[in-house]
Amino acid sequence: MAGPTELAGGVVKETAAEEEPRVLEPGAAPFGNFPHYSRFHPPEQRLRLLPPELLRQLFPQSPENEPILGLDVGCNSGDLSVALYKHFLSLPDGETCSDASRELRLLCCDIDPVLVKRAKKECPFPDALTFITLDFMNQRTRKVLLSSFLNQFGRSVFDIGFCMSITMWIHLNHGDHGLCEFLAHLSSLCRYLLVEPQPWKCYRAAARRLRKLGLHDFDHFHSLAIRGDMTNQIVQILTQDHGMELICCFGNTSWDRSLLFFRAKQTPETHPIPESLIEKGKEAGHDGSHL
Repeated sequence: MAGPTELAGGVVKETAAEEEPRVLEPGAAPFGNFPHYSRFHPPEQRLRLLPPELLRQLFPQSPENEPILGLDVGCNSGDLSVALYKHFLSLPDGETCSDASRELRLLCCDIDPVLVKRAKKECPFPDALTFITLDFMNQRTRKVLLSSFLNQFGRSVFDIGFCMSITMWIHLNHGDHGLCEFLAHLSSLCRYLLVEPQPWKCYRAAARRLRKLGLHDFDHFHSLAIRGDMTNQIVQILTQDHGMELICCFGNTSWDRSLLFFRAKQTPETHPIPESLIEKGKEAGHDGSHL
């Protein structure tokens, strides 16, 4: 597991151990750290549901030209992180450098140092996307690394957080309390959140894969009290316990996972939510009352 090094000049660094590339058995990724995740869950399936103008509508260019700051938790090898960056800035395919790094900066973290190393090596926008090895549930390391990044811009929170198919792995490895703690920390760090929860059937499938490989079952799987409709469970935790409001659901991916968009209630109404987004959420029946 990586830990922080001395942070000089406000630059985020980490002491990820150099590891040789390894090949996991199919399904043997107990933290969701699949080596080729985007091959079976391609970024395009999410991007087609997300309005490319979303961030520019929420955060019009400030007079000080401050960048939009995003946090991508569980970034894997960075394919989706890069795709989100290009999508929200409307960058053409094949572009490998851009002045748009002044407009959007992403801090992308993952628990797996091998995946992070690959993300750094293959990222076409190194000035705009920062990849770090981080166990988000490690409070001390999380605070040091995230604060160091935010301090570079004189900020205390991120403008938007991305949590794409991560909640199940937190839940299975840290239990009900861990899931609630994770969502509490995430909501305290971000003004807006885009969350893609895994449905309960994915929990059963993950446990079944481990058993087929003869590995130990997840410690908390059989004792979880938070179960069933996980989309509704995540919405209830964030809205009732952690001061978020559900703005809309952008729809479901082809693998049947909802893209839920939240706002912190204390977020200043400097830039009102576009009515088109609110109406879209209501039409989909995901205004919070029907989940």
